Amino acid sequence: MPSIRLISVTKRFKDNVALDRASLNVRSGEYVCVLGPTGSGKTTLLRVIAGLTQPDSGQLLIDGKSVDEMGPEDRGTAYVPQQYALFPHLTVLQNVAFSPLAKGYKKAEAFEIARKVLQTVKLAHREGAFPSELSGGMQQRVTLARGIASGARLLLLDEPLGALDARLRMELRTELRRIAKDLSLTAIHVTHDQKEAMSIADTIVVLKDGNIQQTGSPFHLYQDPASIFVSSFVGGSNFLPGVVVGIEGTNSLVELRDGIRIRVHQRSHRRGEPVILSVRQELTILRNHADEKENAIPGEIRGTSFVGDAIEYDVELDNRETVKCKVPSYYVSEGSLPFQTGERVFVTIDPHDCNLYSEPPLGLAKELEAF
Repeated sequence: MPSIRLISVTKRFKDNVALDRASLNVRSGEYVCVLGPTGSGKTTLLRVIAGLTQPDSGQLLIDGKSVDEMGPEDRGTAYVPQQYALFPHLTVLQNVAFSPLAKGYKKAEAFEIARKVLQTVKLAHREGAFPSELSGGMQQRVTLARGIASGARLLLLDEPLGALDARLRMELRTELRRIAKDLSLTAIHVTHDQKEAMSIADTIVVLKDGNIQQTGSPFHLYQDPASIFVSSFVGGSNFLPGVVVGIEGTNSLVELRDGIRIRVHQRSHRRGEPVILSVRQELTILRNHADEKENAIPGEIRGTSFVGDAIEYDVELDNRETVKCKVPSYYVSEGSLPFQTGERVFVTIDPHDCNLYSEPPLGLAKELEAF
């Protein structure tokens, strides 16, 4: 199980900086998800590790040894692209055996390895089929099997589930993790789907504009996002601009537009500093009365959306800011919603559920444009 270390790696494509002094440690046996929007540098990071793209500067270590001068074939990696890239004229077994054959194994040995790997990915019964006879999910597992059959201990998965439908993505994402763990592999899985990353990763790496914004466990990133970007990209959040007007013990008092004041269990900003208050949508609670123990902001329901596990409410606060509140679906009785469009409500926020960030230099709207 190899470990990986990137030290200040930079890669430019003309005027575009795809990676900007990226540093990262991946422990042996970890399942790491690299998460970020389109164009954030995810694929470039993967290709640098695979040896398919040469960085302009920085260093890459695998198991503590520099691989900067090594070709892709000598790094012990298996790069699995989003597009399956299977040989259409070869059977499943022949496609998987291609990797060990390319490494010099005799035909009998290569096919024995291929059959064992196909058992691992639960496709032994389709070894004689051609790619065109398989579903998208099966083709993805054949591509994965071909990488595993190469003997690589490091899996590099580039949007491996991006071309599949939602149901199949949910099934295969746990299957990918199971296979990696069962075979004691280190895996780096690139995705733009934050739910996918949250559900399977030991560690999540969040990228934006070639910069690593934050690295940590799914729980850590959800509970303690380091920036407005991470807070918005890893789970939905509401953002409200304000100013710190007081410090009360371990709390800050933040004044929003129109003089509305919110207590926040955080004192990382000085009095008079413009800040952005962030709170998760599912922690932004709706009530039909004010609660003296919590922050309570009056407002009115402007819209309702049913999203399966929750009902999303759009609420216009009395200071003309808008927030989203999620209410779990189990609160809903048949034919009845807990709140109706046009209803007056109080949005209540626990001081411990808030985060404060410095106001972005170009303003909040510009900061959130990436989404």
